[in-house]
Amino acid sequence: DYLAERPLTNFIESVTTEDVPWTVGGLDEERFYMRFPFSWKKQRHLFDWYVRFQRRWGLRRRVPDGLTPHLGSQWWCLTRQTLTAILEDRERPVHDAYFSKVWIPDESYYQTLVRLYSTNIESRSLTLSKFDFQGKPHIFYDDHMQLLRRSDCFVARKIWPNADKLYAGFLSADTAVFTGAEPNPGKIDRVFSKAVERRTKGRPGLYMQSRFPNAGWENGLTSARYGVFEGFSELFEDFEDWLARVTGTRVHGHLFAPDRVEYAGDQAVFAGALSDSAKLRDYDPRAFLTNLLWNTRGERQCFQYGPRDTEAISPFLARDANATISVISGAWAVPLFYSNANFSEIRRTAARLQKIEAAHLDELRSFQAKARVRIWTMADFVENPMEPLQTLIDELGARTAHRLTEAPRMVSLDGFGQFLQNLKNQGMQPHLMGDFPATIGARGAREKPRKPYLVK
Repeated sequence: DYLAERPLTNFIESVTTEDVPWTVGGLDEERFYMRFPFSWKKQRHLFDWYVRFQRRWGLRRRVPDGLTPHLGSQWWCLTRQTLTAILEDRERPVHDAYFSKVWIPDESYYQTLVRLYSTNIESRSLTLSKFDFQGKPHIFYDDHMQLLRRSDCFVARKIWPNADKLYAGFLSADTAVFTGAEPNPGKIDRVFSKAVERRTKGRPGLYMQSRFPNAGWENGLTSARYGVFEGFSELFEDFEDWLARVTGTRVHGHLFAPDRVEYAGDQAVFAGALSDSAKLRDYDPRAFLTNLLWNTRGERQCFQYGPRDTEAISPFLARDANATISVISGAWAVPLFYSNANFSEIRRTAARLQKIEAAHLDELRSFQAKARVRIWTMADFVENPMEPLQTLIDELGARTAHRLTEAPRMVSLDGFGQFLQNLKNQGMQPHLMGDFPATIGARGAREKPRKPYLVK
């Protein structure tokens, strides 16, 4: 009945090569201007060699006069009048000879010639056929029953041979199967587009046995945004508790500390049965971080990092667009300032840590870095700590939008300037701290942290 109501309409997908976005495997226009005498499947080596040969020497076929190459689905429904005109054309031997050496002629022969003999063309197919990202047809099973009905198409391919419910449902004499609606495969395009996207891109930050993308194909290194703080826990006594209280985020200690993983709340096992074992973590630091972020989706994670921690994760942090990295450079020297170790040992440790942090900062400043990075020297930060703290809180999304009224307790830096001068006197140049004059805290005594006070 549908075709009887449209006796002069030719249903065939026919699109010029410039407007075809769905060909897979290349050779959009070249399929018409090159010769393809070899089978792509059975003679692949000869096929590829002959394509390269023609490209190298600029060999190009002449398209018969009057033809404009078109592409389209090989499933079509033409009127008898149009088919007769194509088959009885006096130029048919010329056309057949030309298309016999075109690559995949069943997608271009009738699609091109129909334009010569008919102006009443519906450039669409009445057959439902969907293809994956490799150009292979999707196979429909019994659980696709509702999907096929939504398309209102007359024919679908390919159907699994054992899809008994589909055959029984669509090949029955029950007229209720046919809605009389206009065939429209586009109704279900969104479903297949999502399937192709899930197949080719996957969910950001998900790594597992069945989905382990090659480097550069991850569709996002991690699954959620997170914060990395460097030097803050060294400069402030209660930074982790304060940050968690003000922002409502999950704030960990040094997740990549050398001895163990410092989870929030000093837990031994965290979400997803992640152990606090440093040995297990360091087997694959990247997988450890991506698993932690995937297992805690919906909750913002923050953690501390420094030059004493596992260095292998540093390039990954710099390249991750989900990372917000805040650095107080040179703050690693504060624990050394309070240590009771031999000063020659302190000098060697300071030189090693400064070298590590300098390399890390170079990675953060690299043009390849995608993380959001803020770096303050320790001298600049100590001079006016409230402004950068307010910026960090605003980025993390504090529970209240008001200005900070509470700040973490900063350790006493009395004598720290002289400590840096002593390092210089011993032959080590501490440059990451910024301009920290020796006159600051000239008393020289390494006092314990003073009573809590508000940093303004």
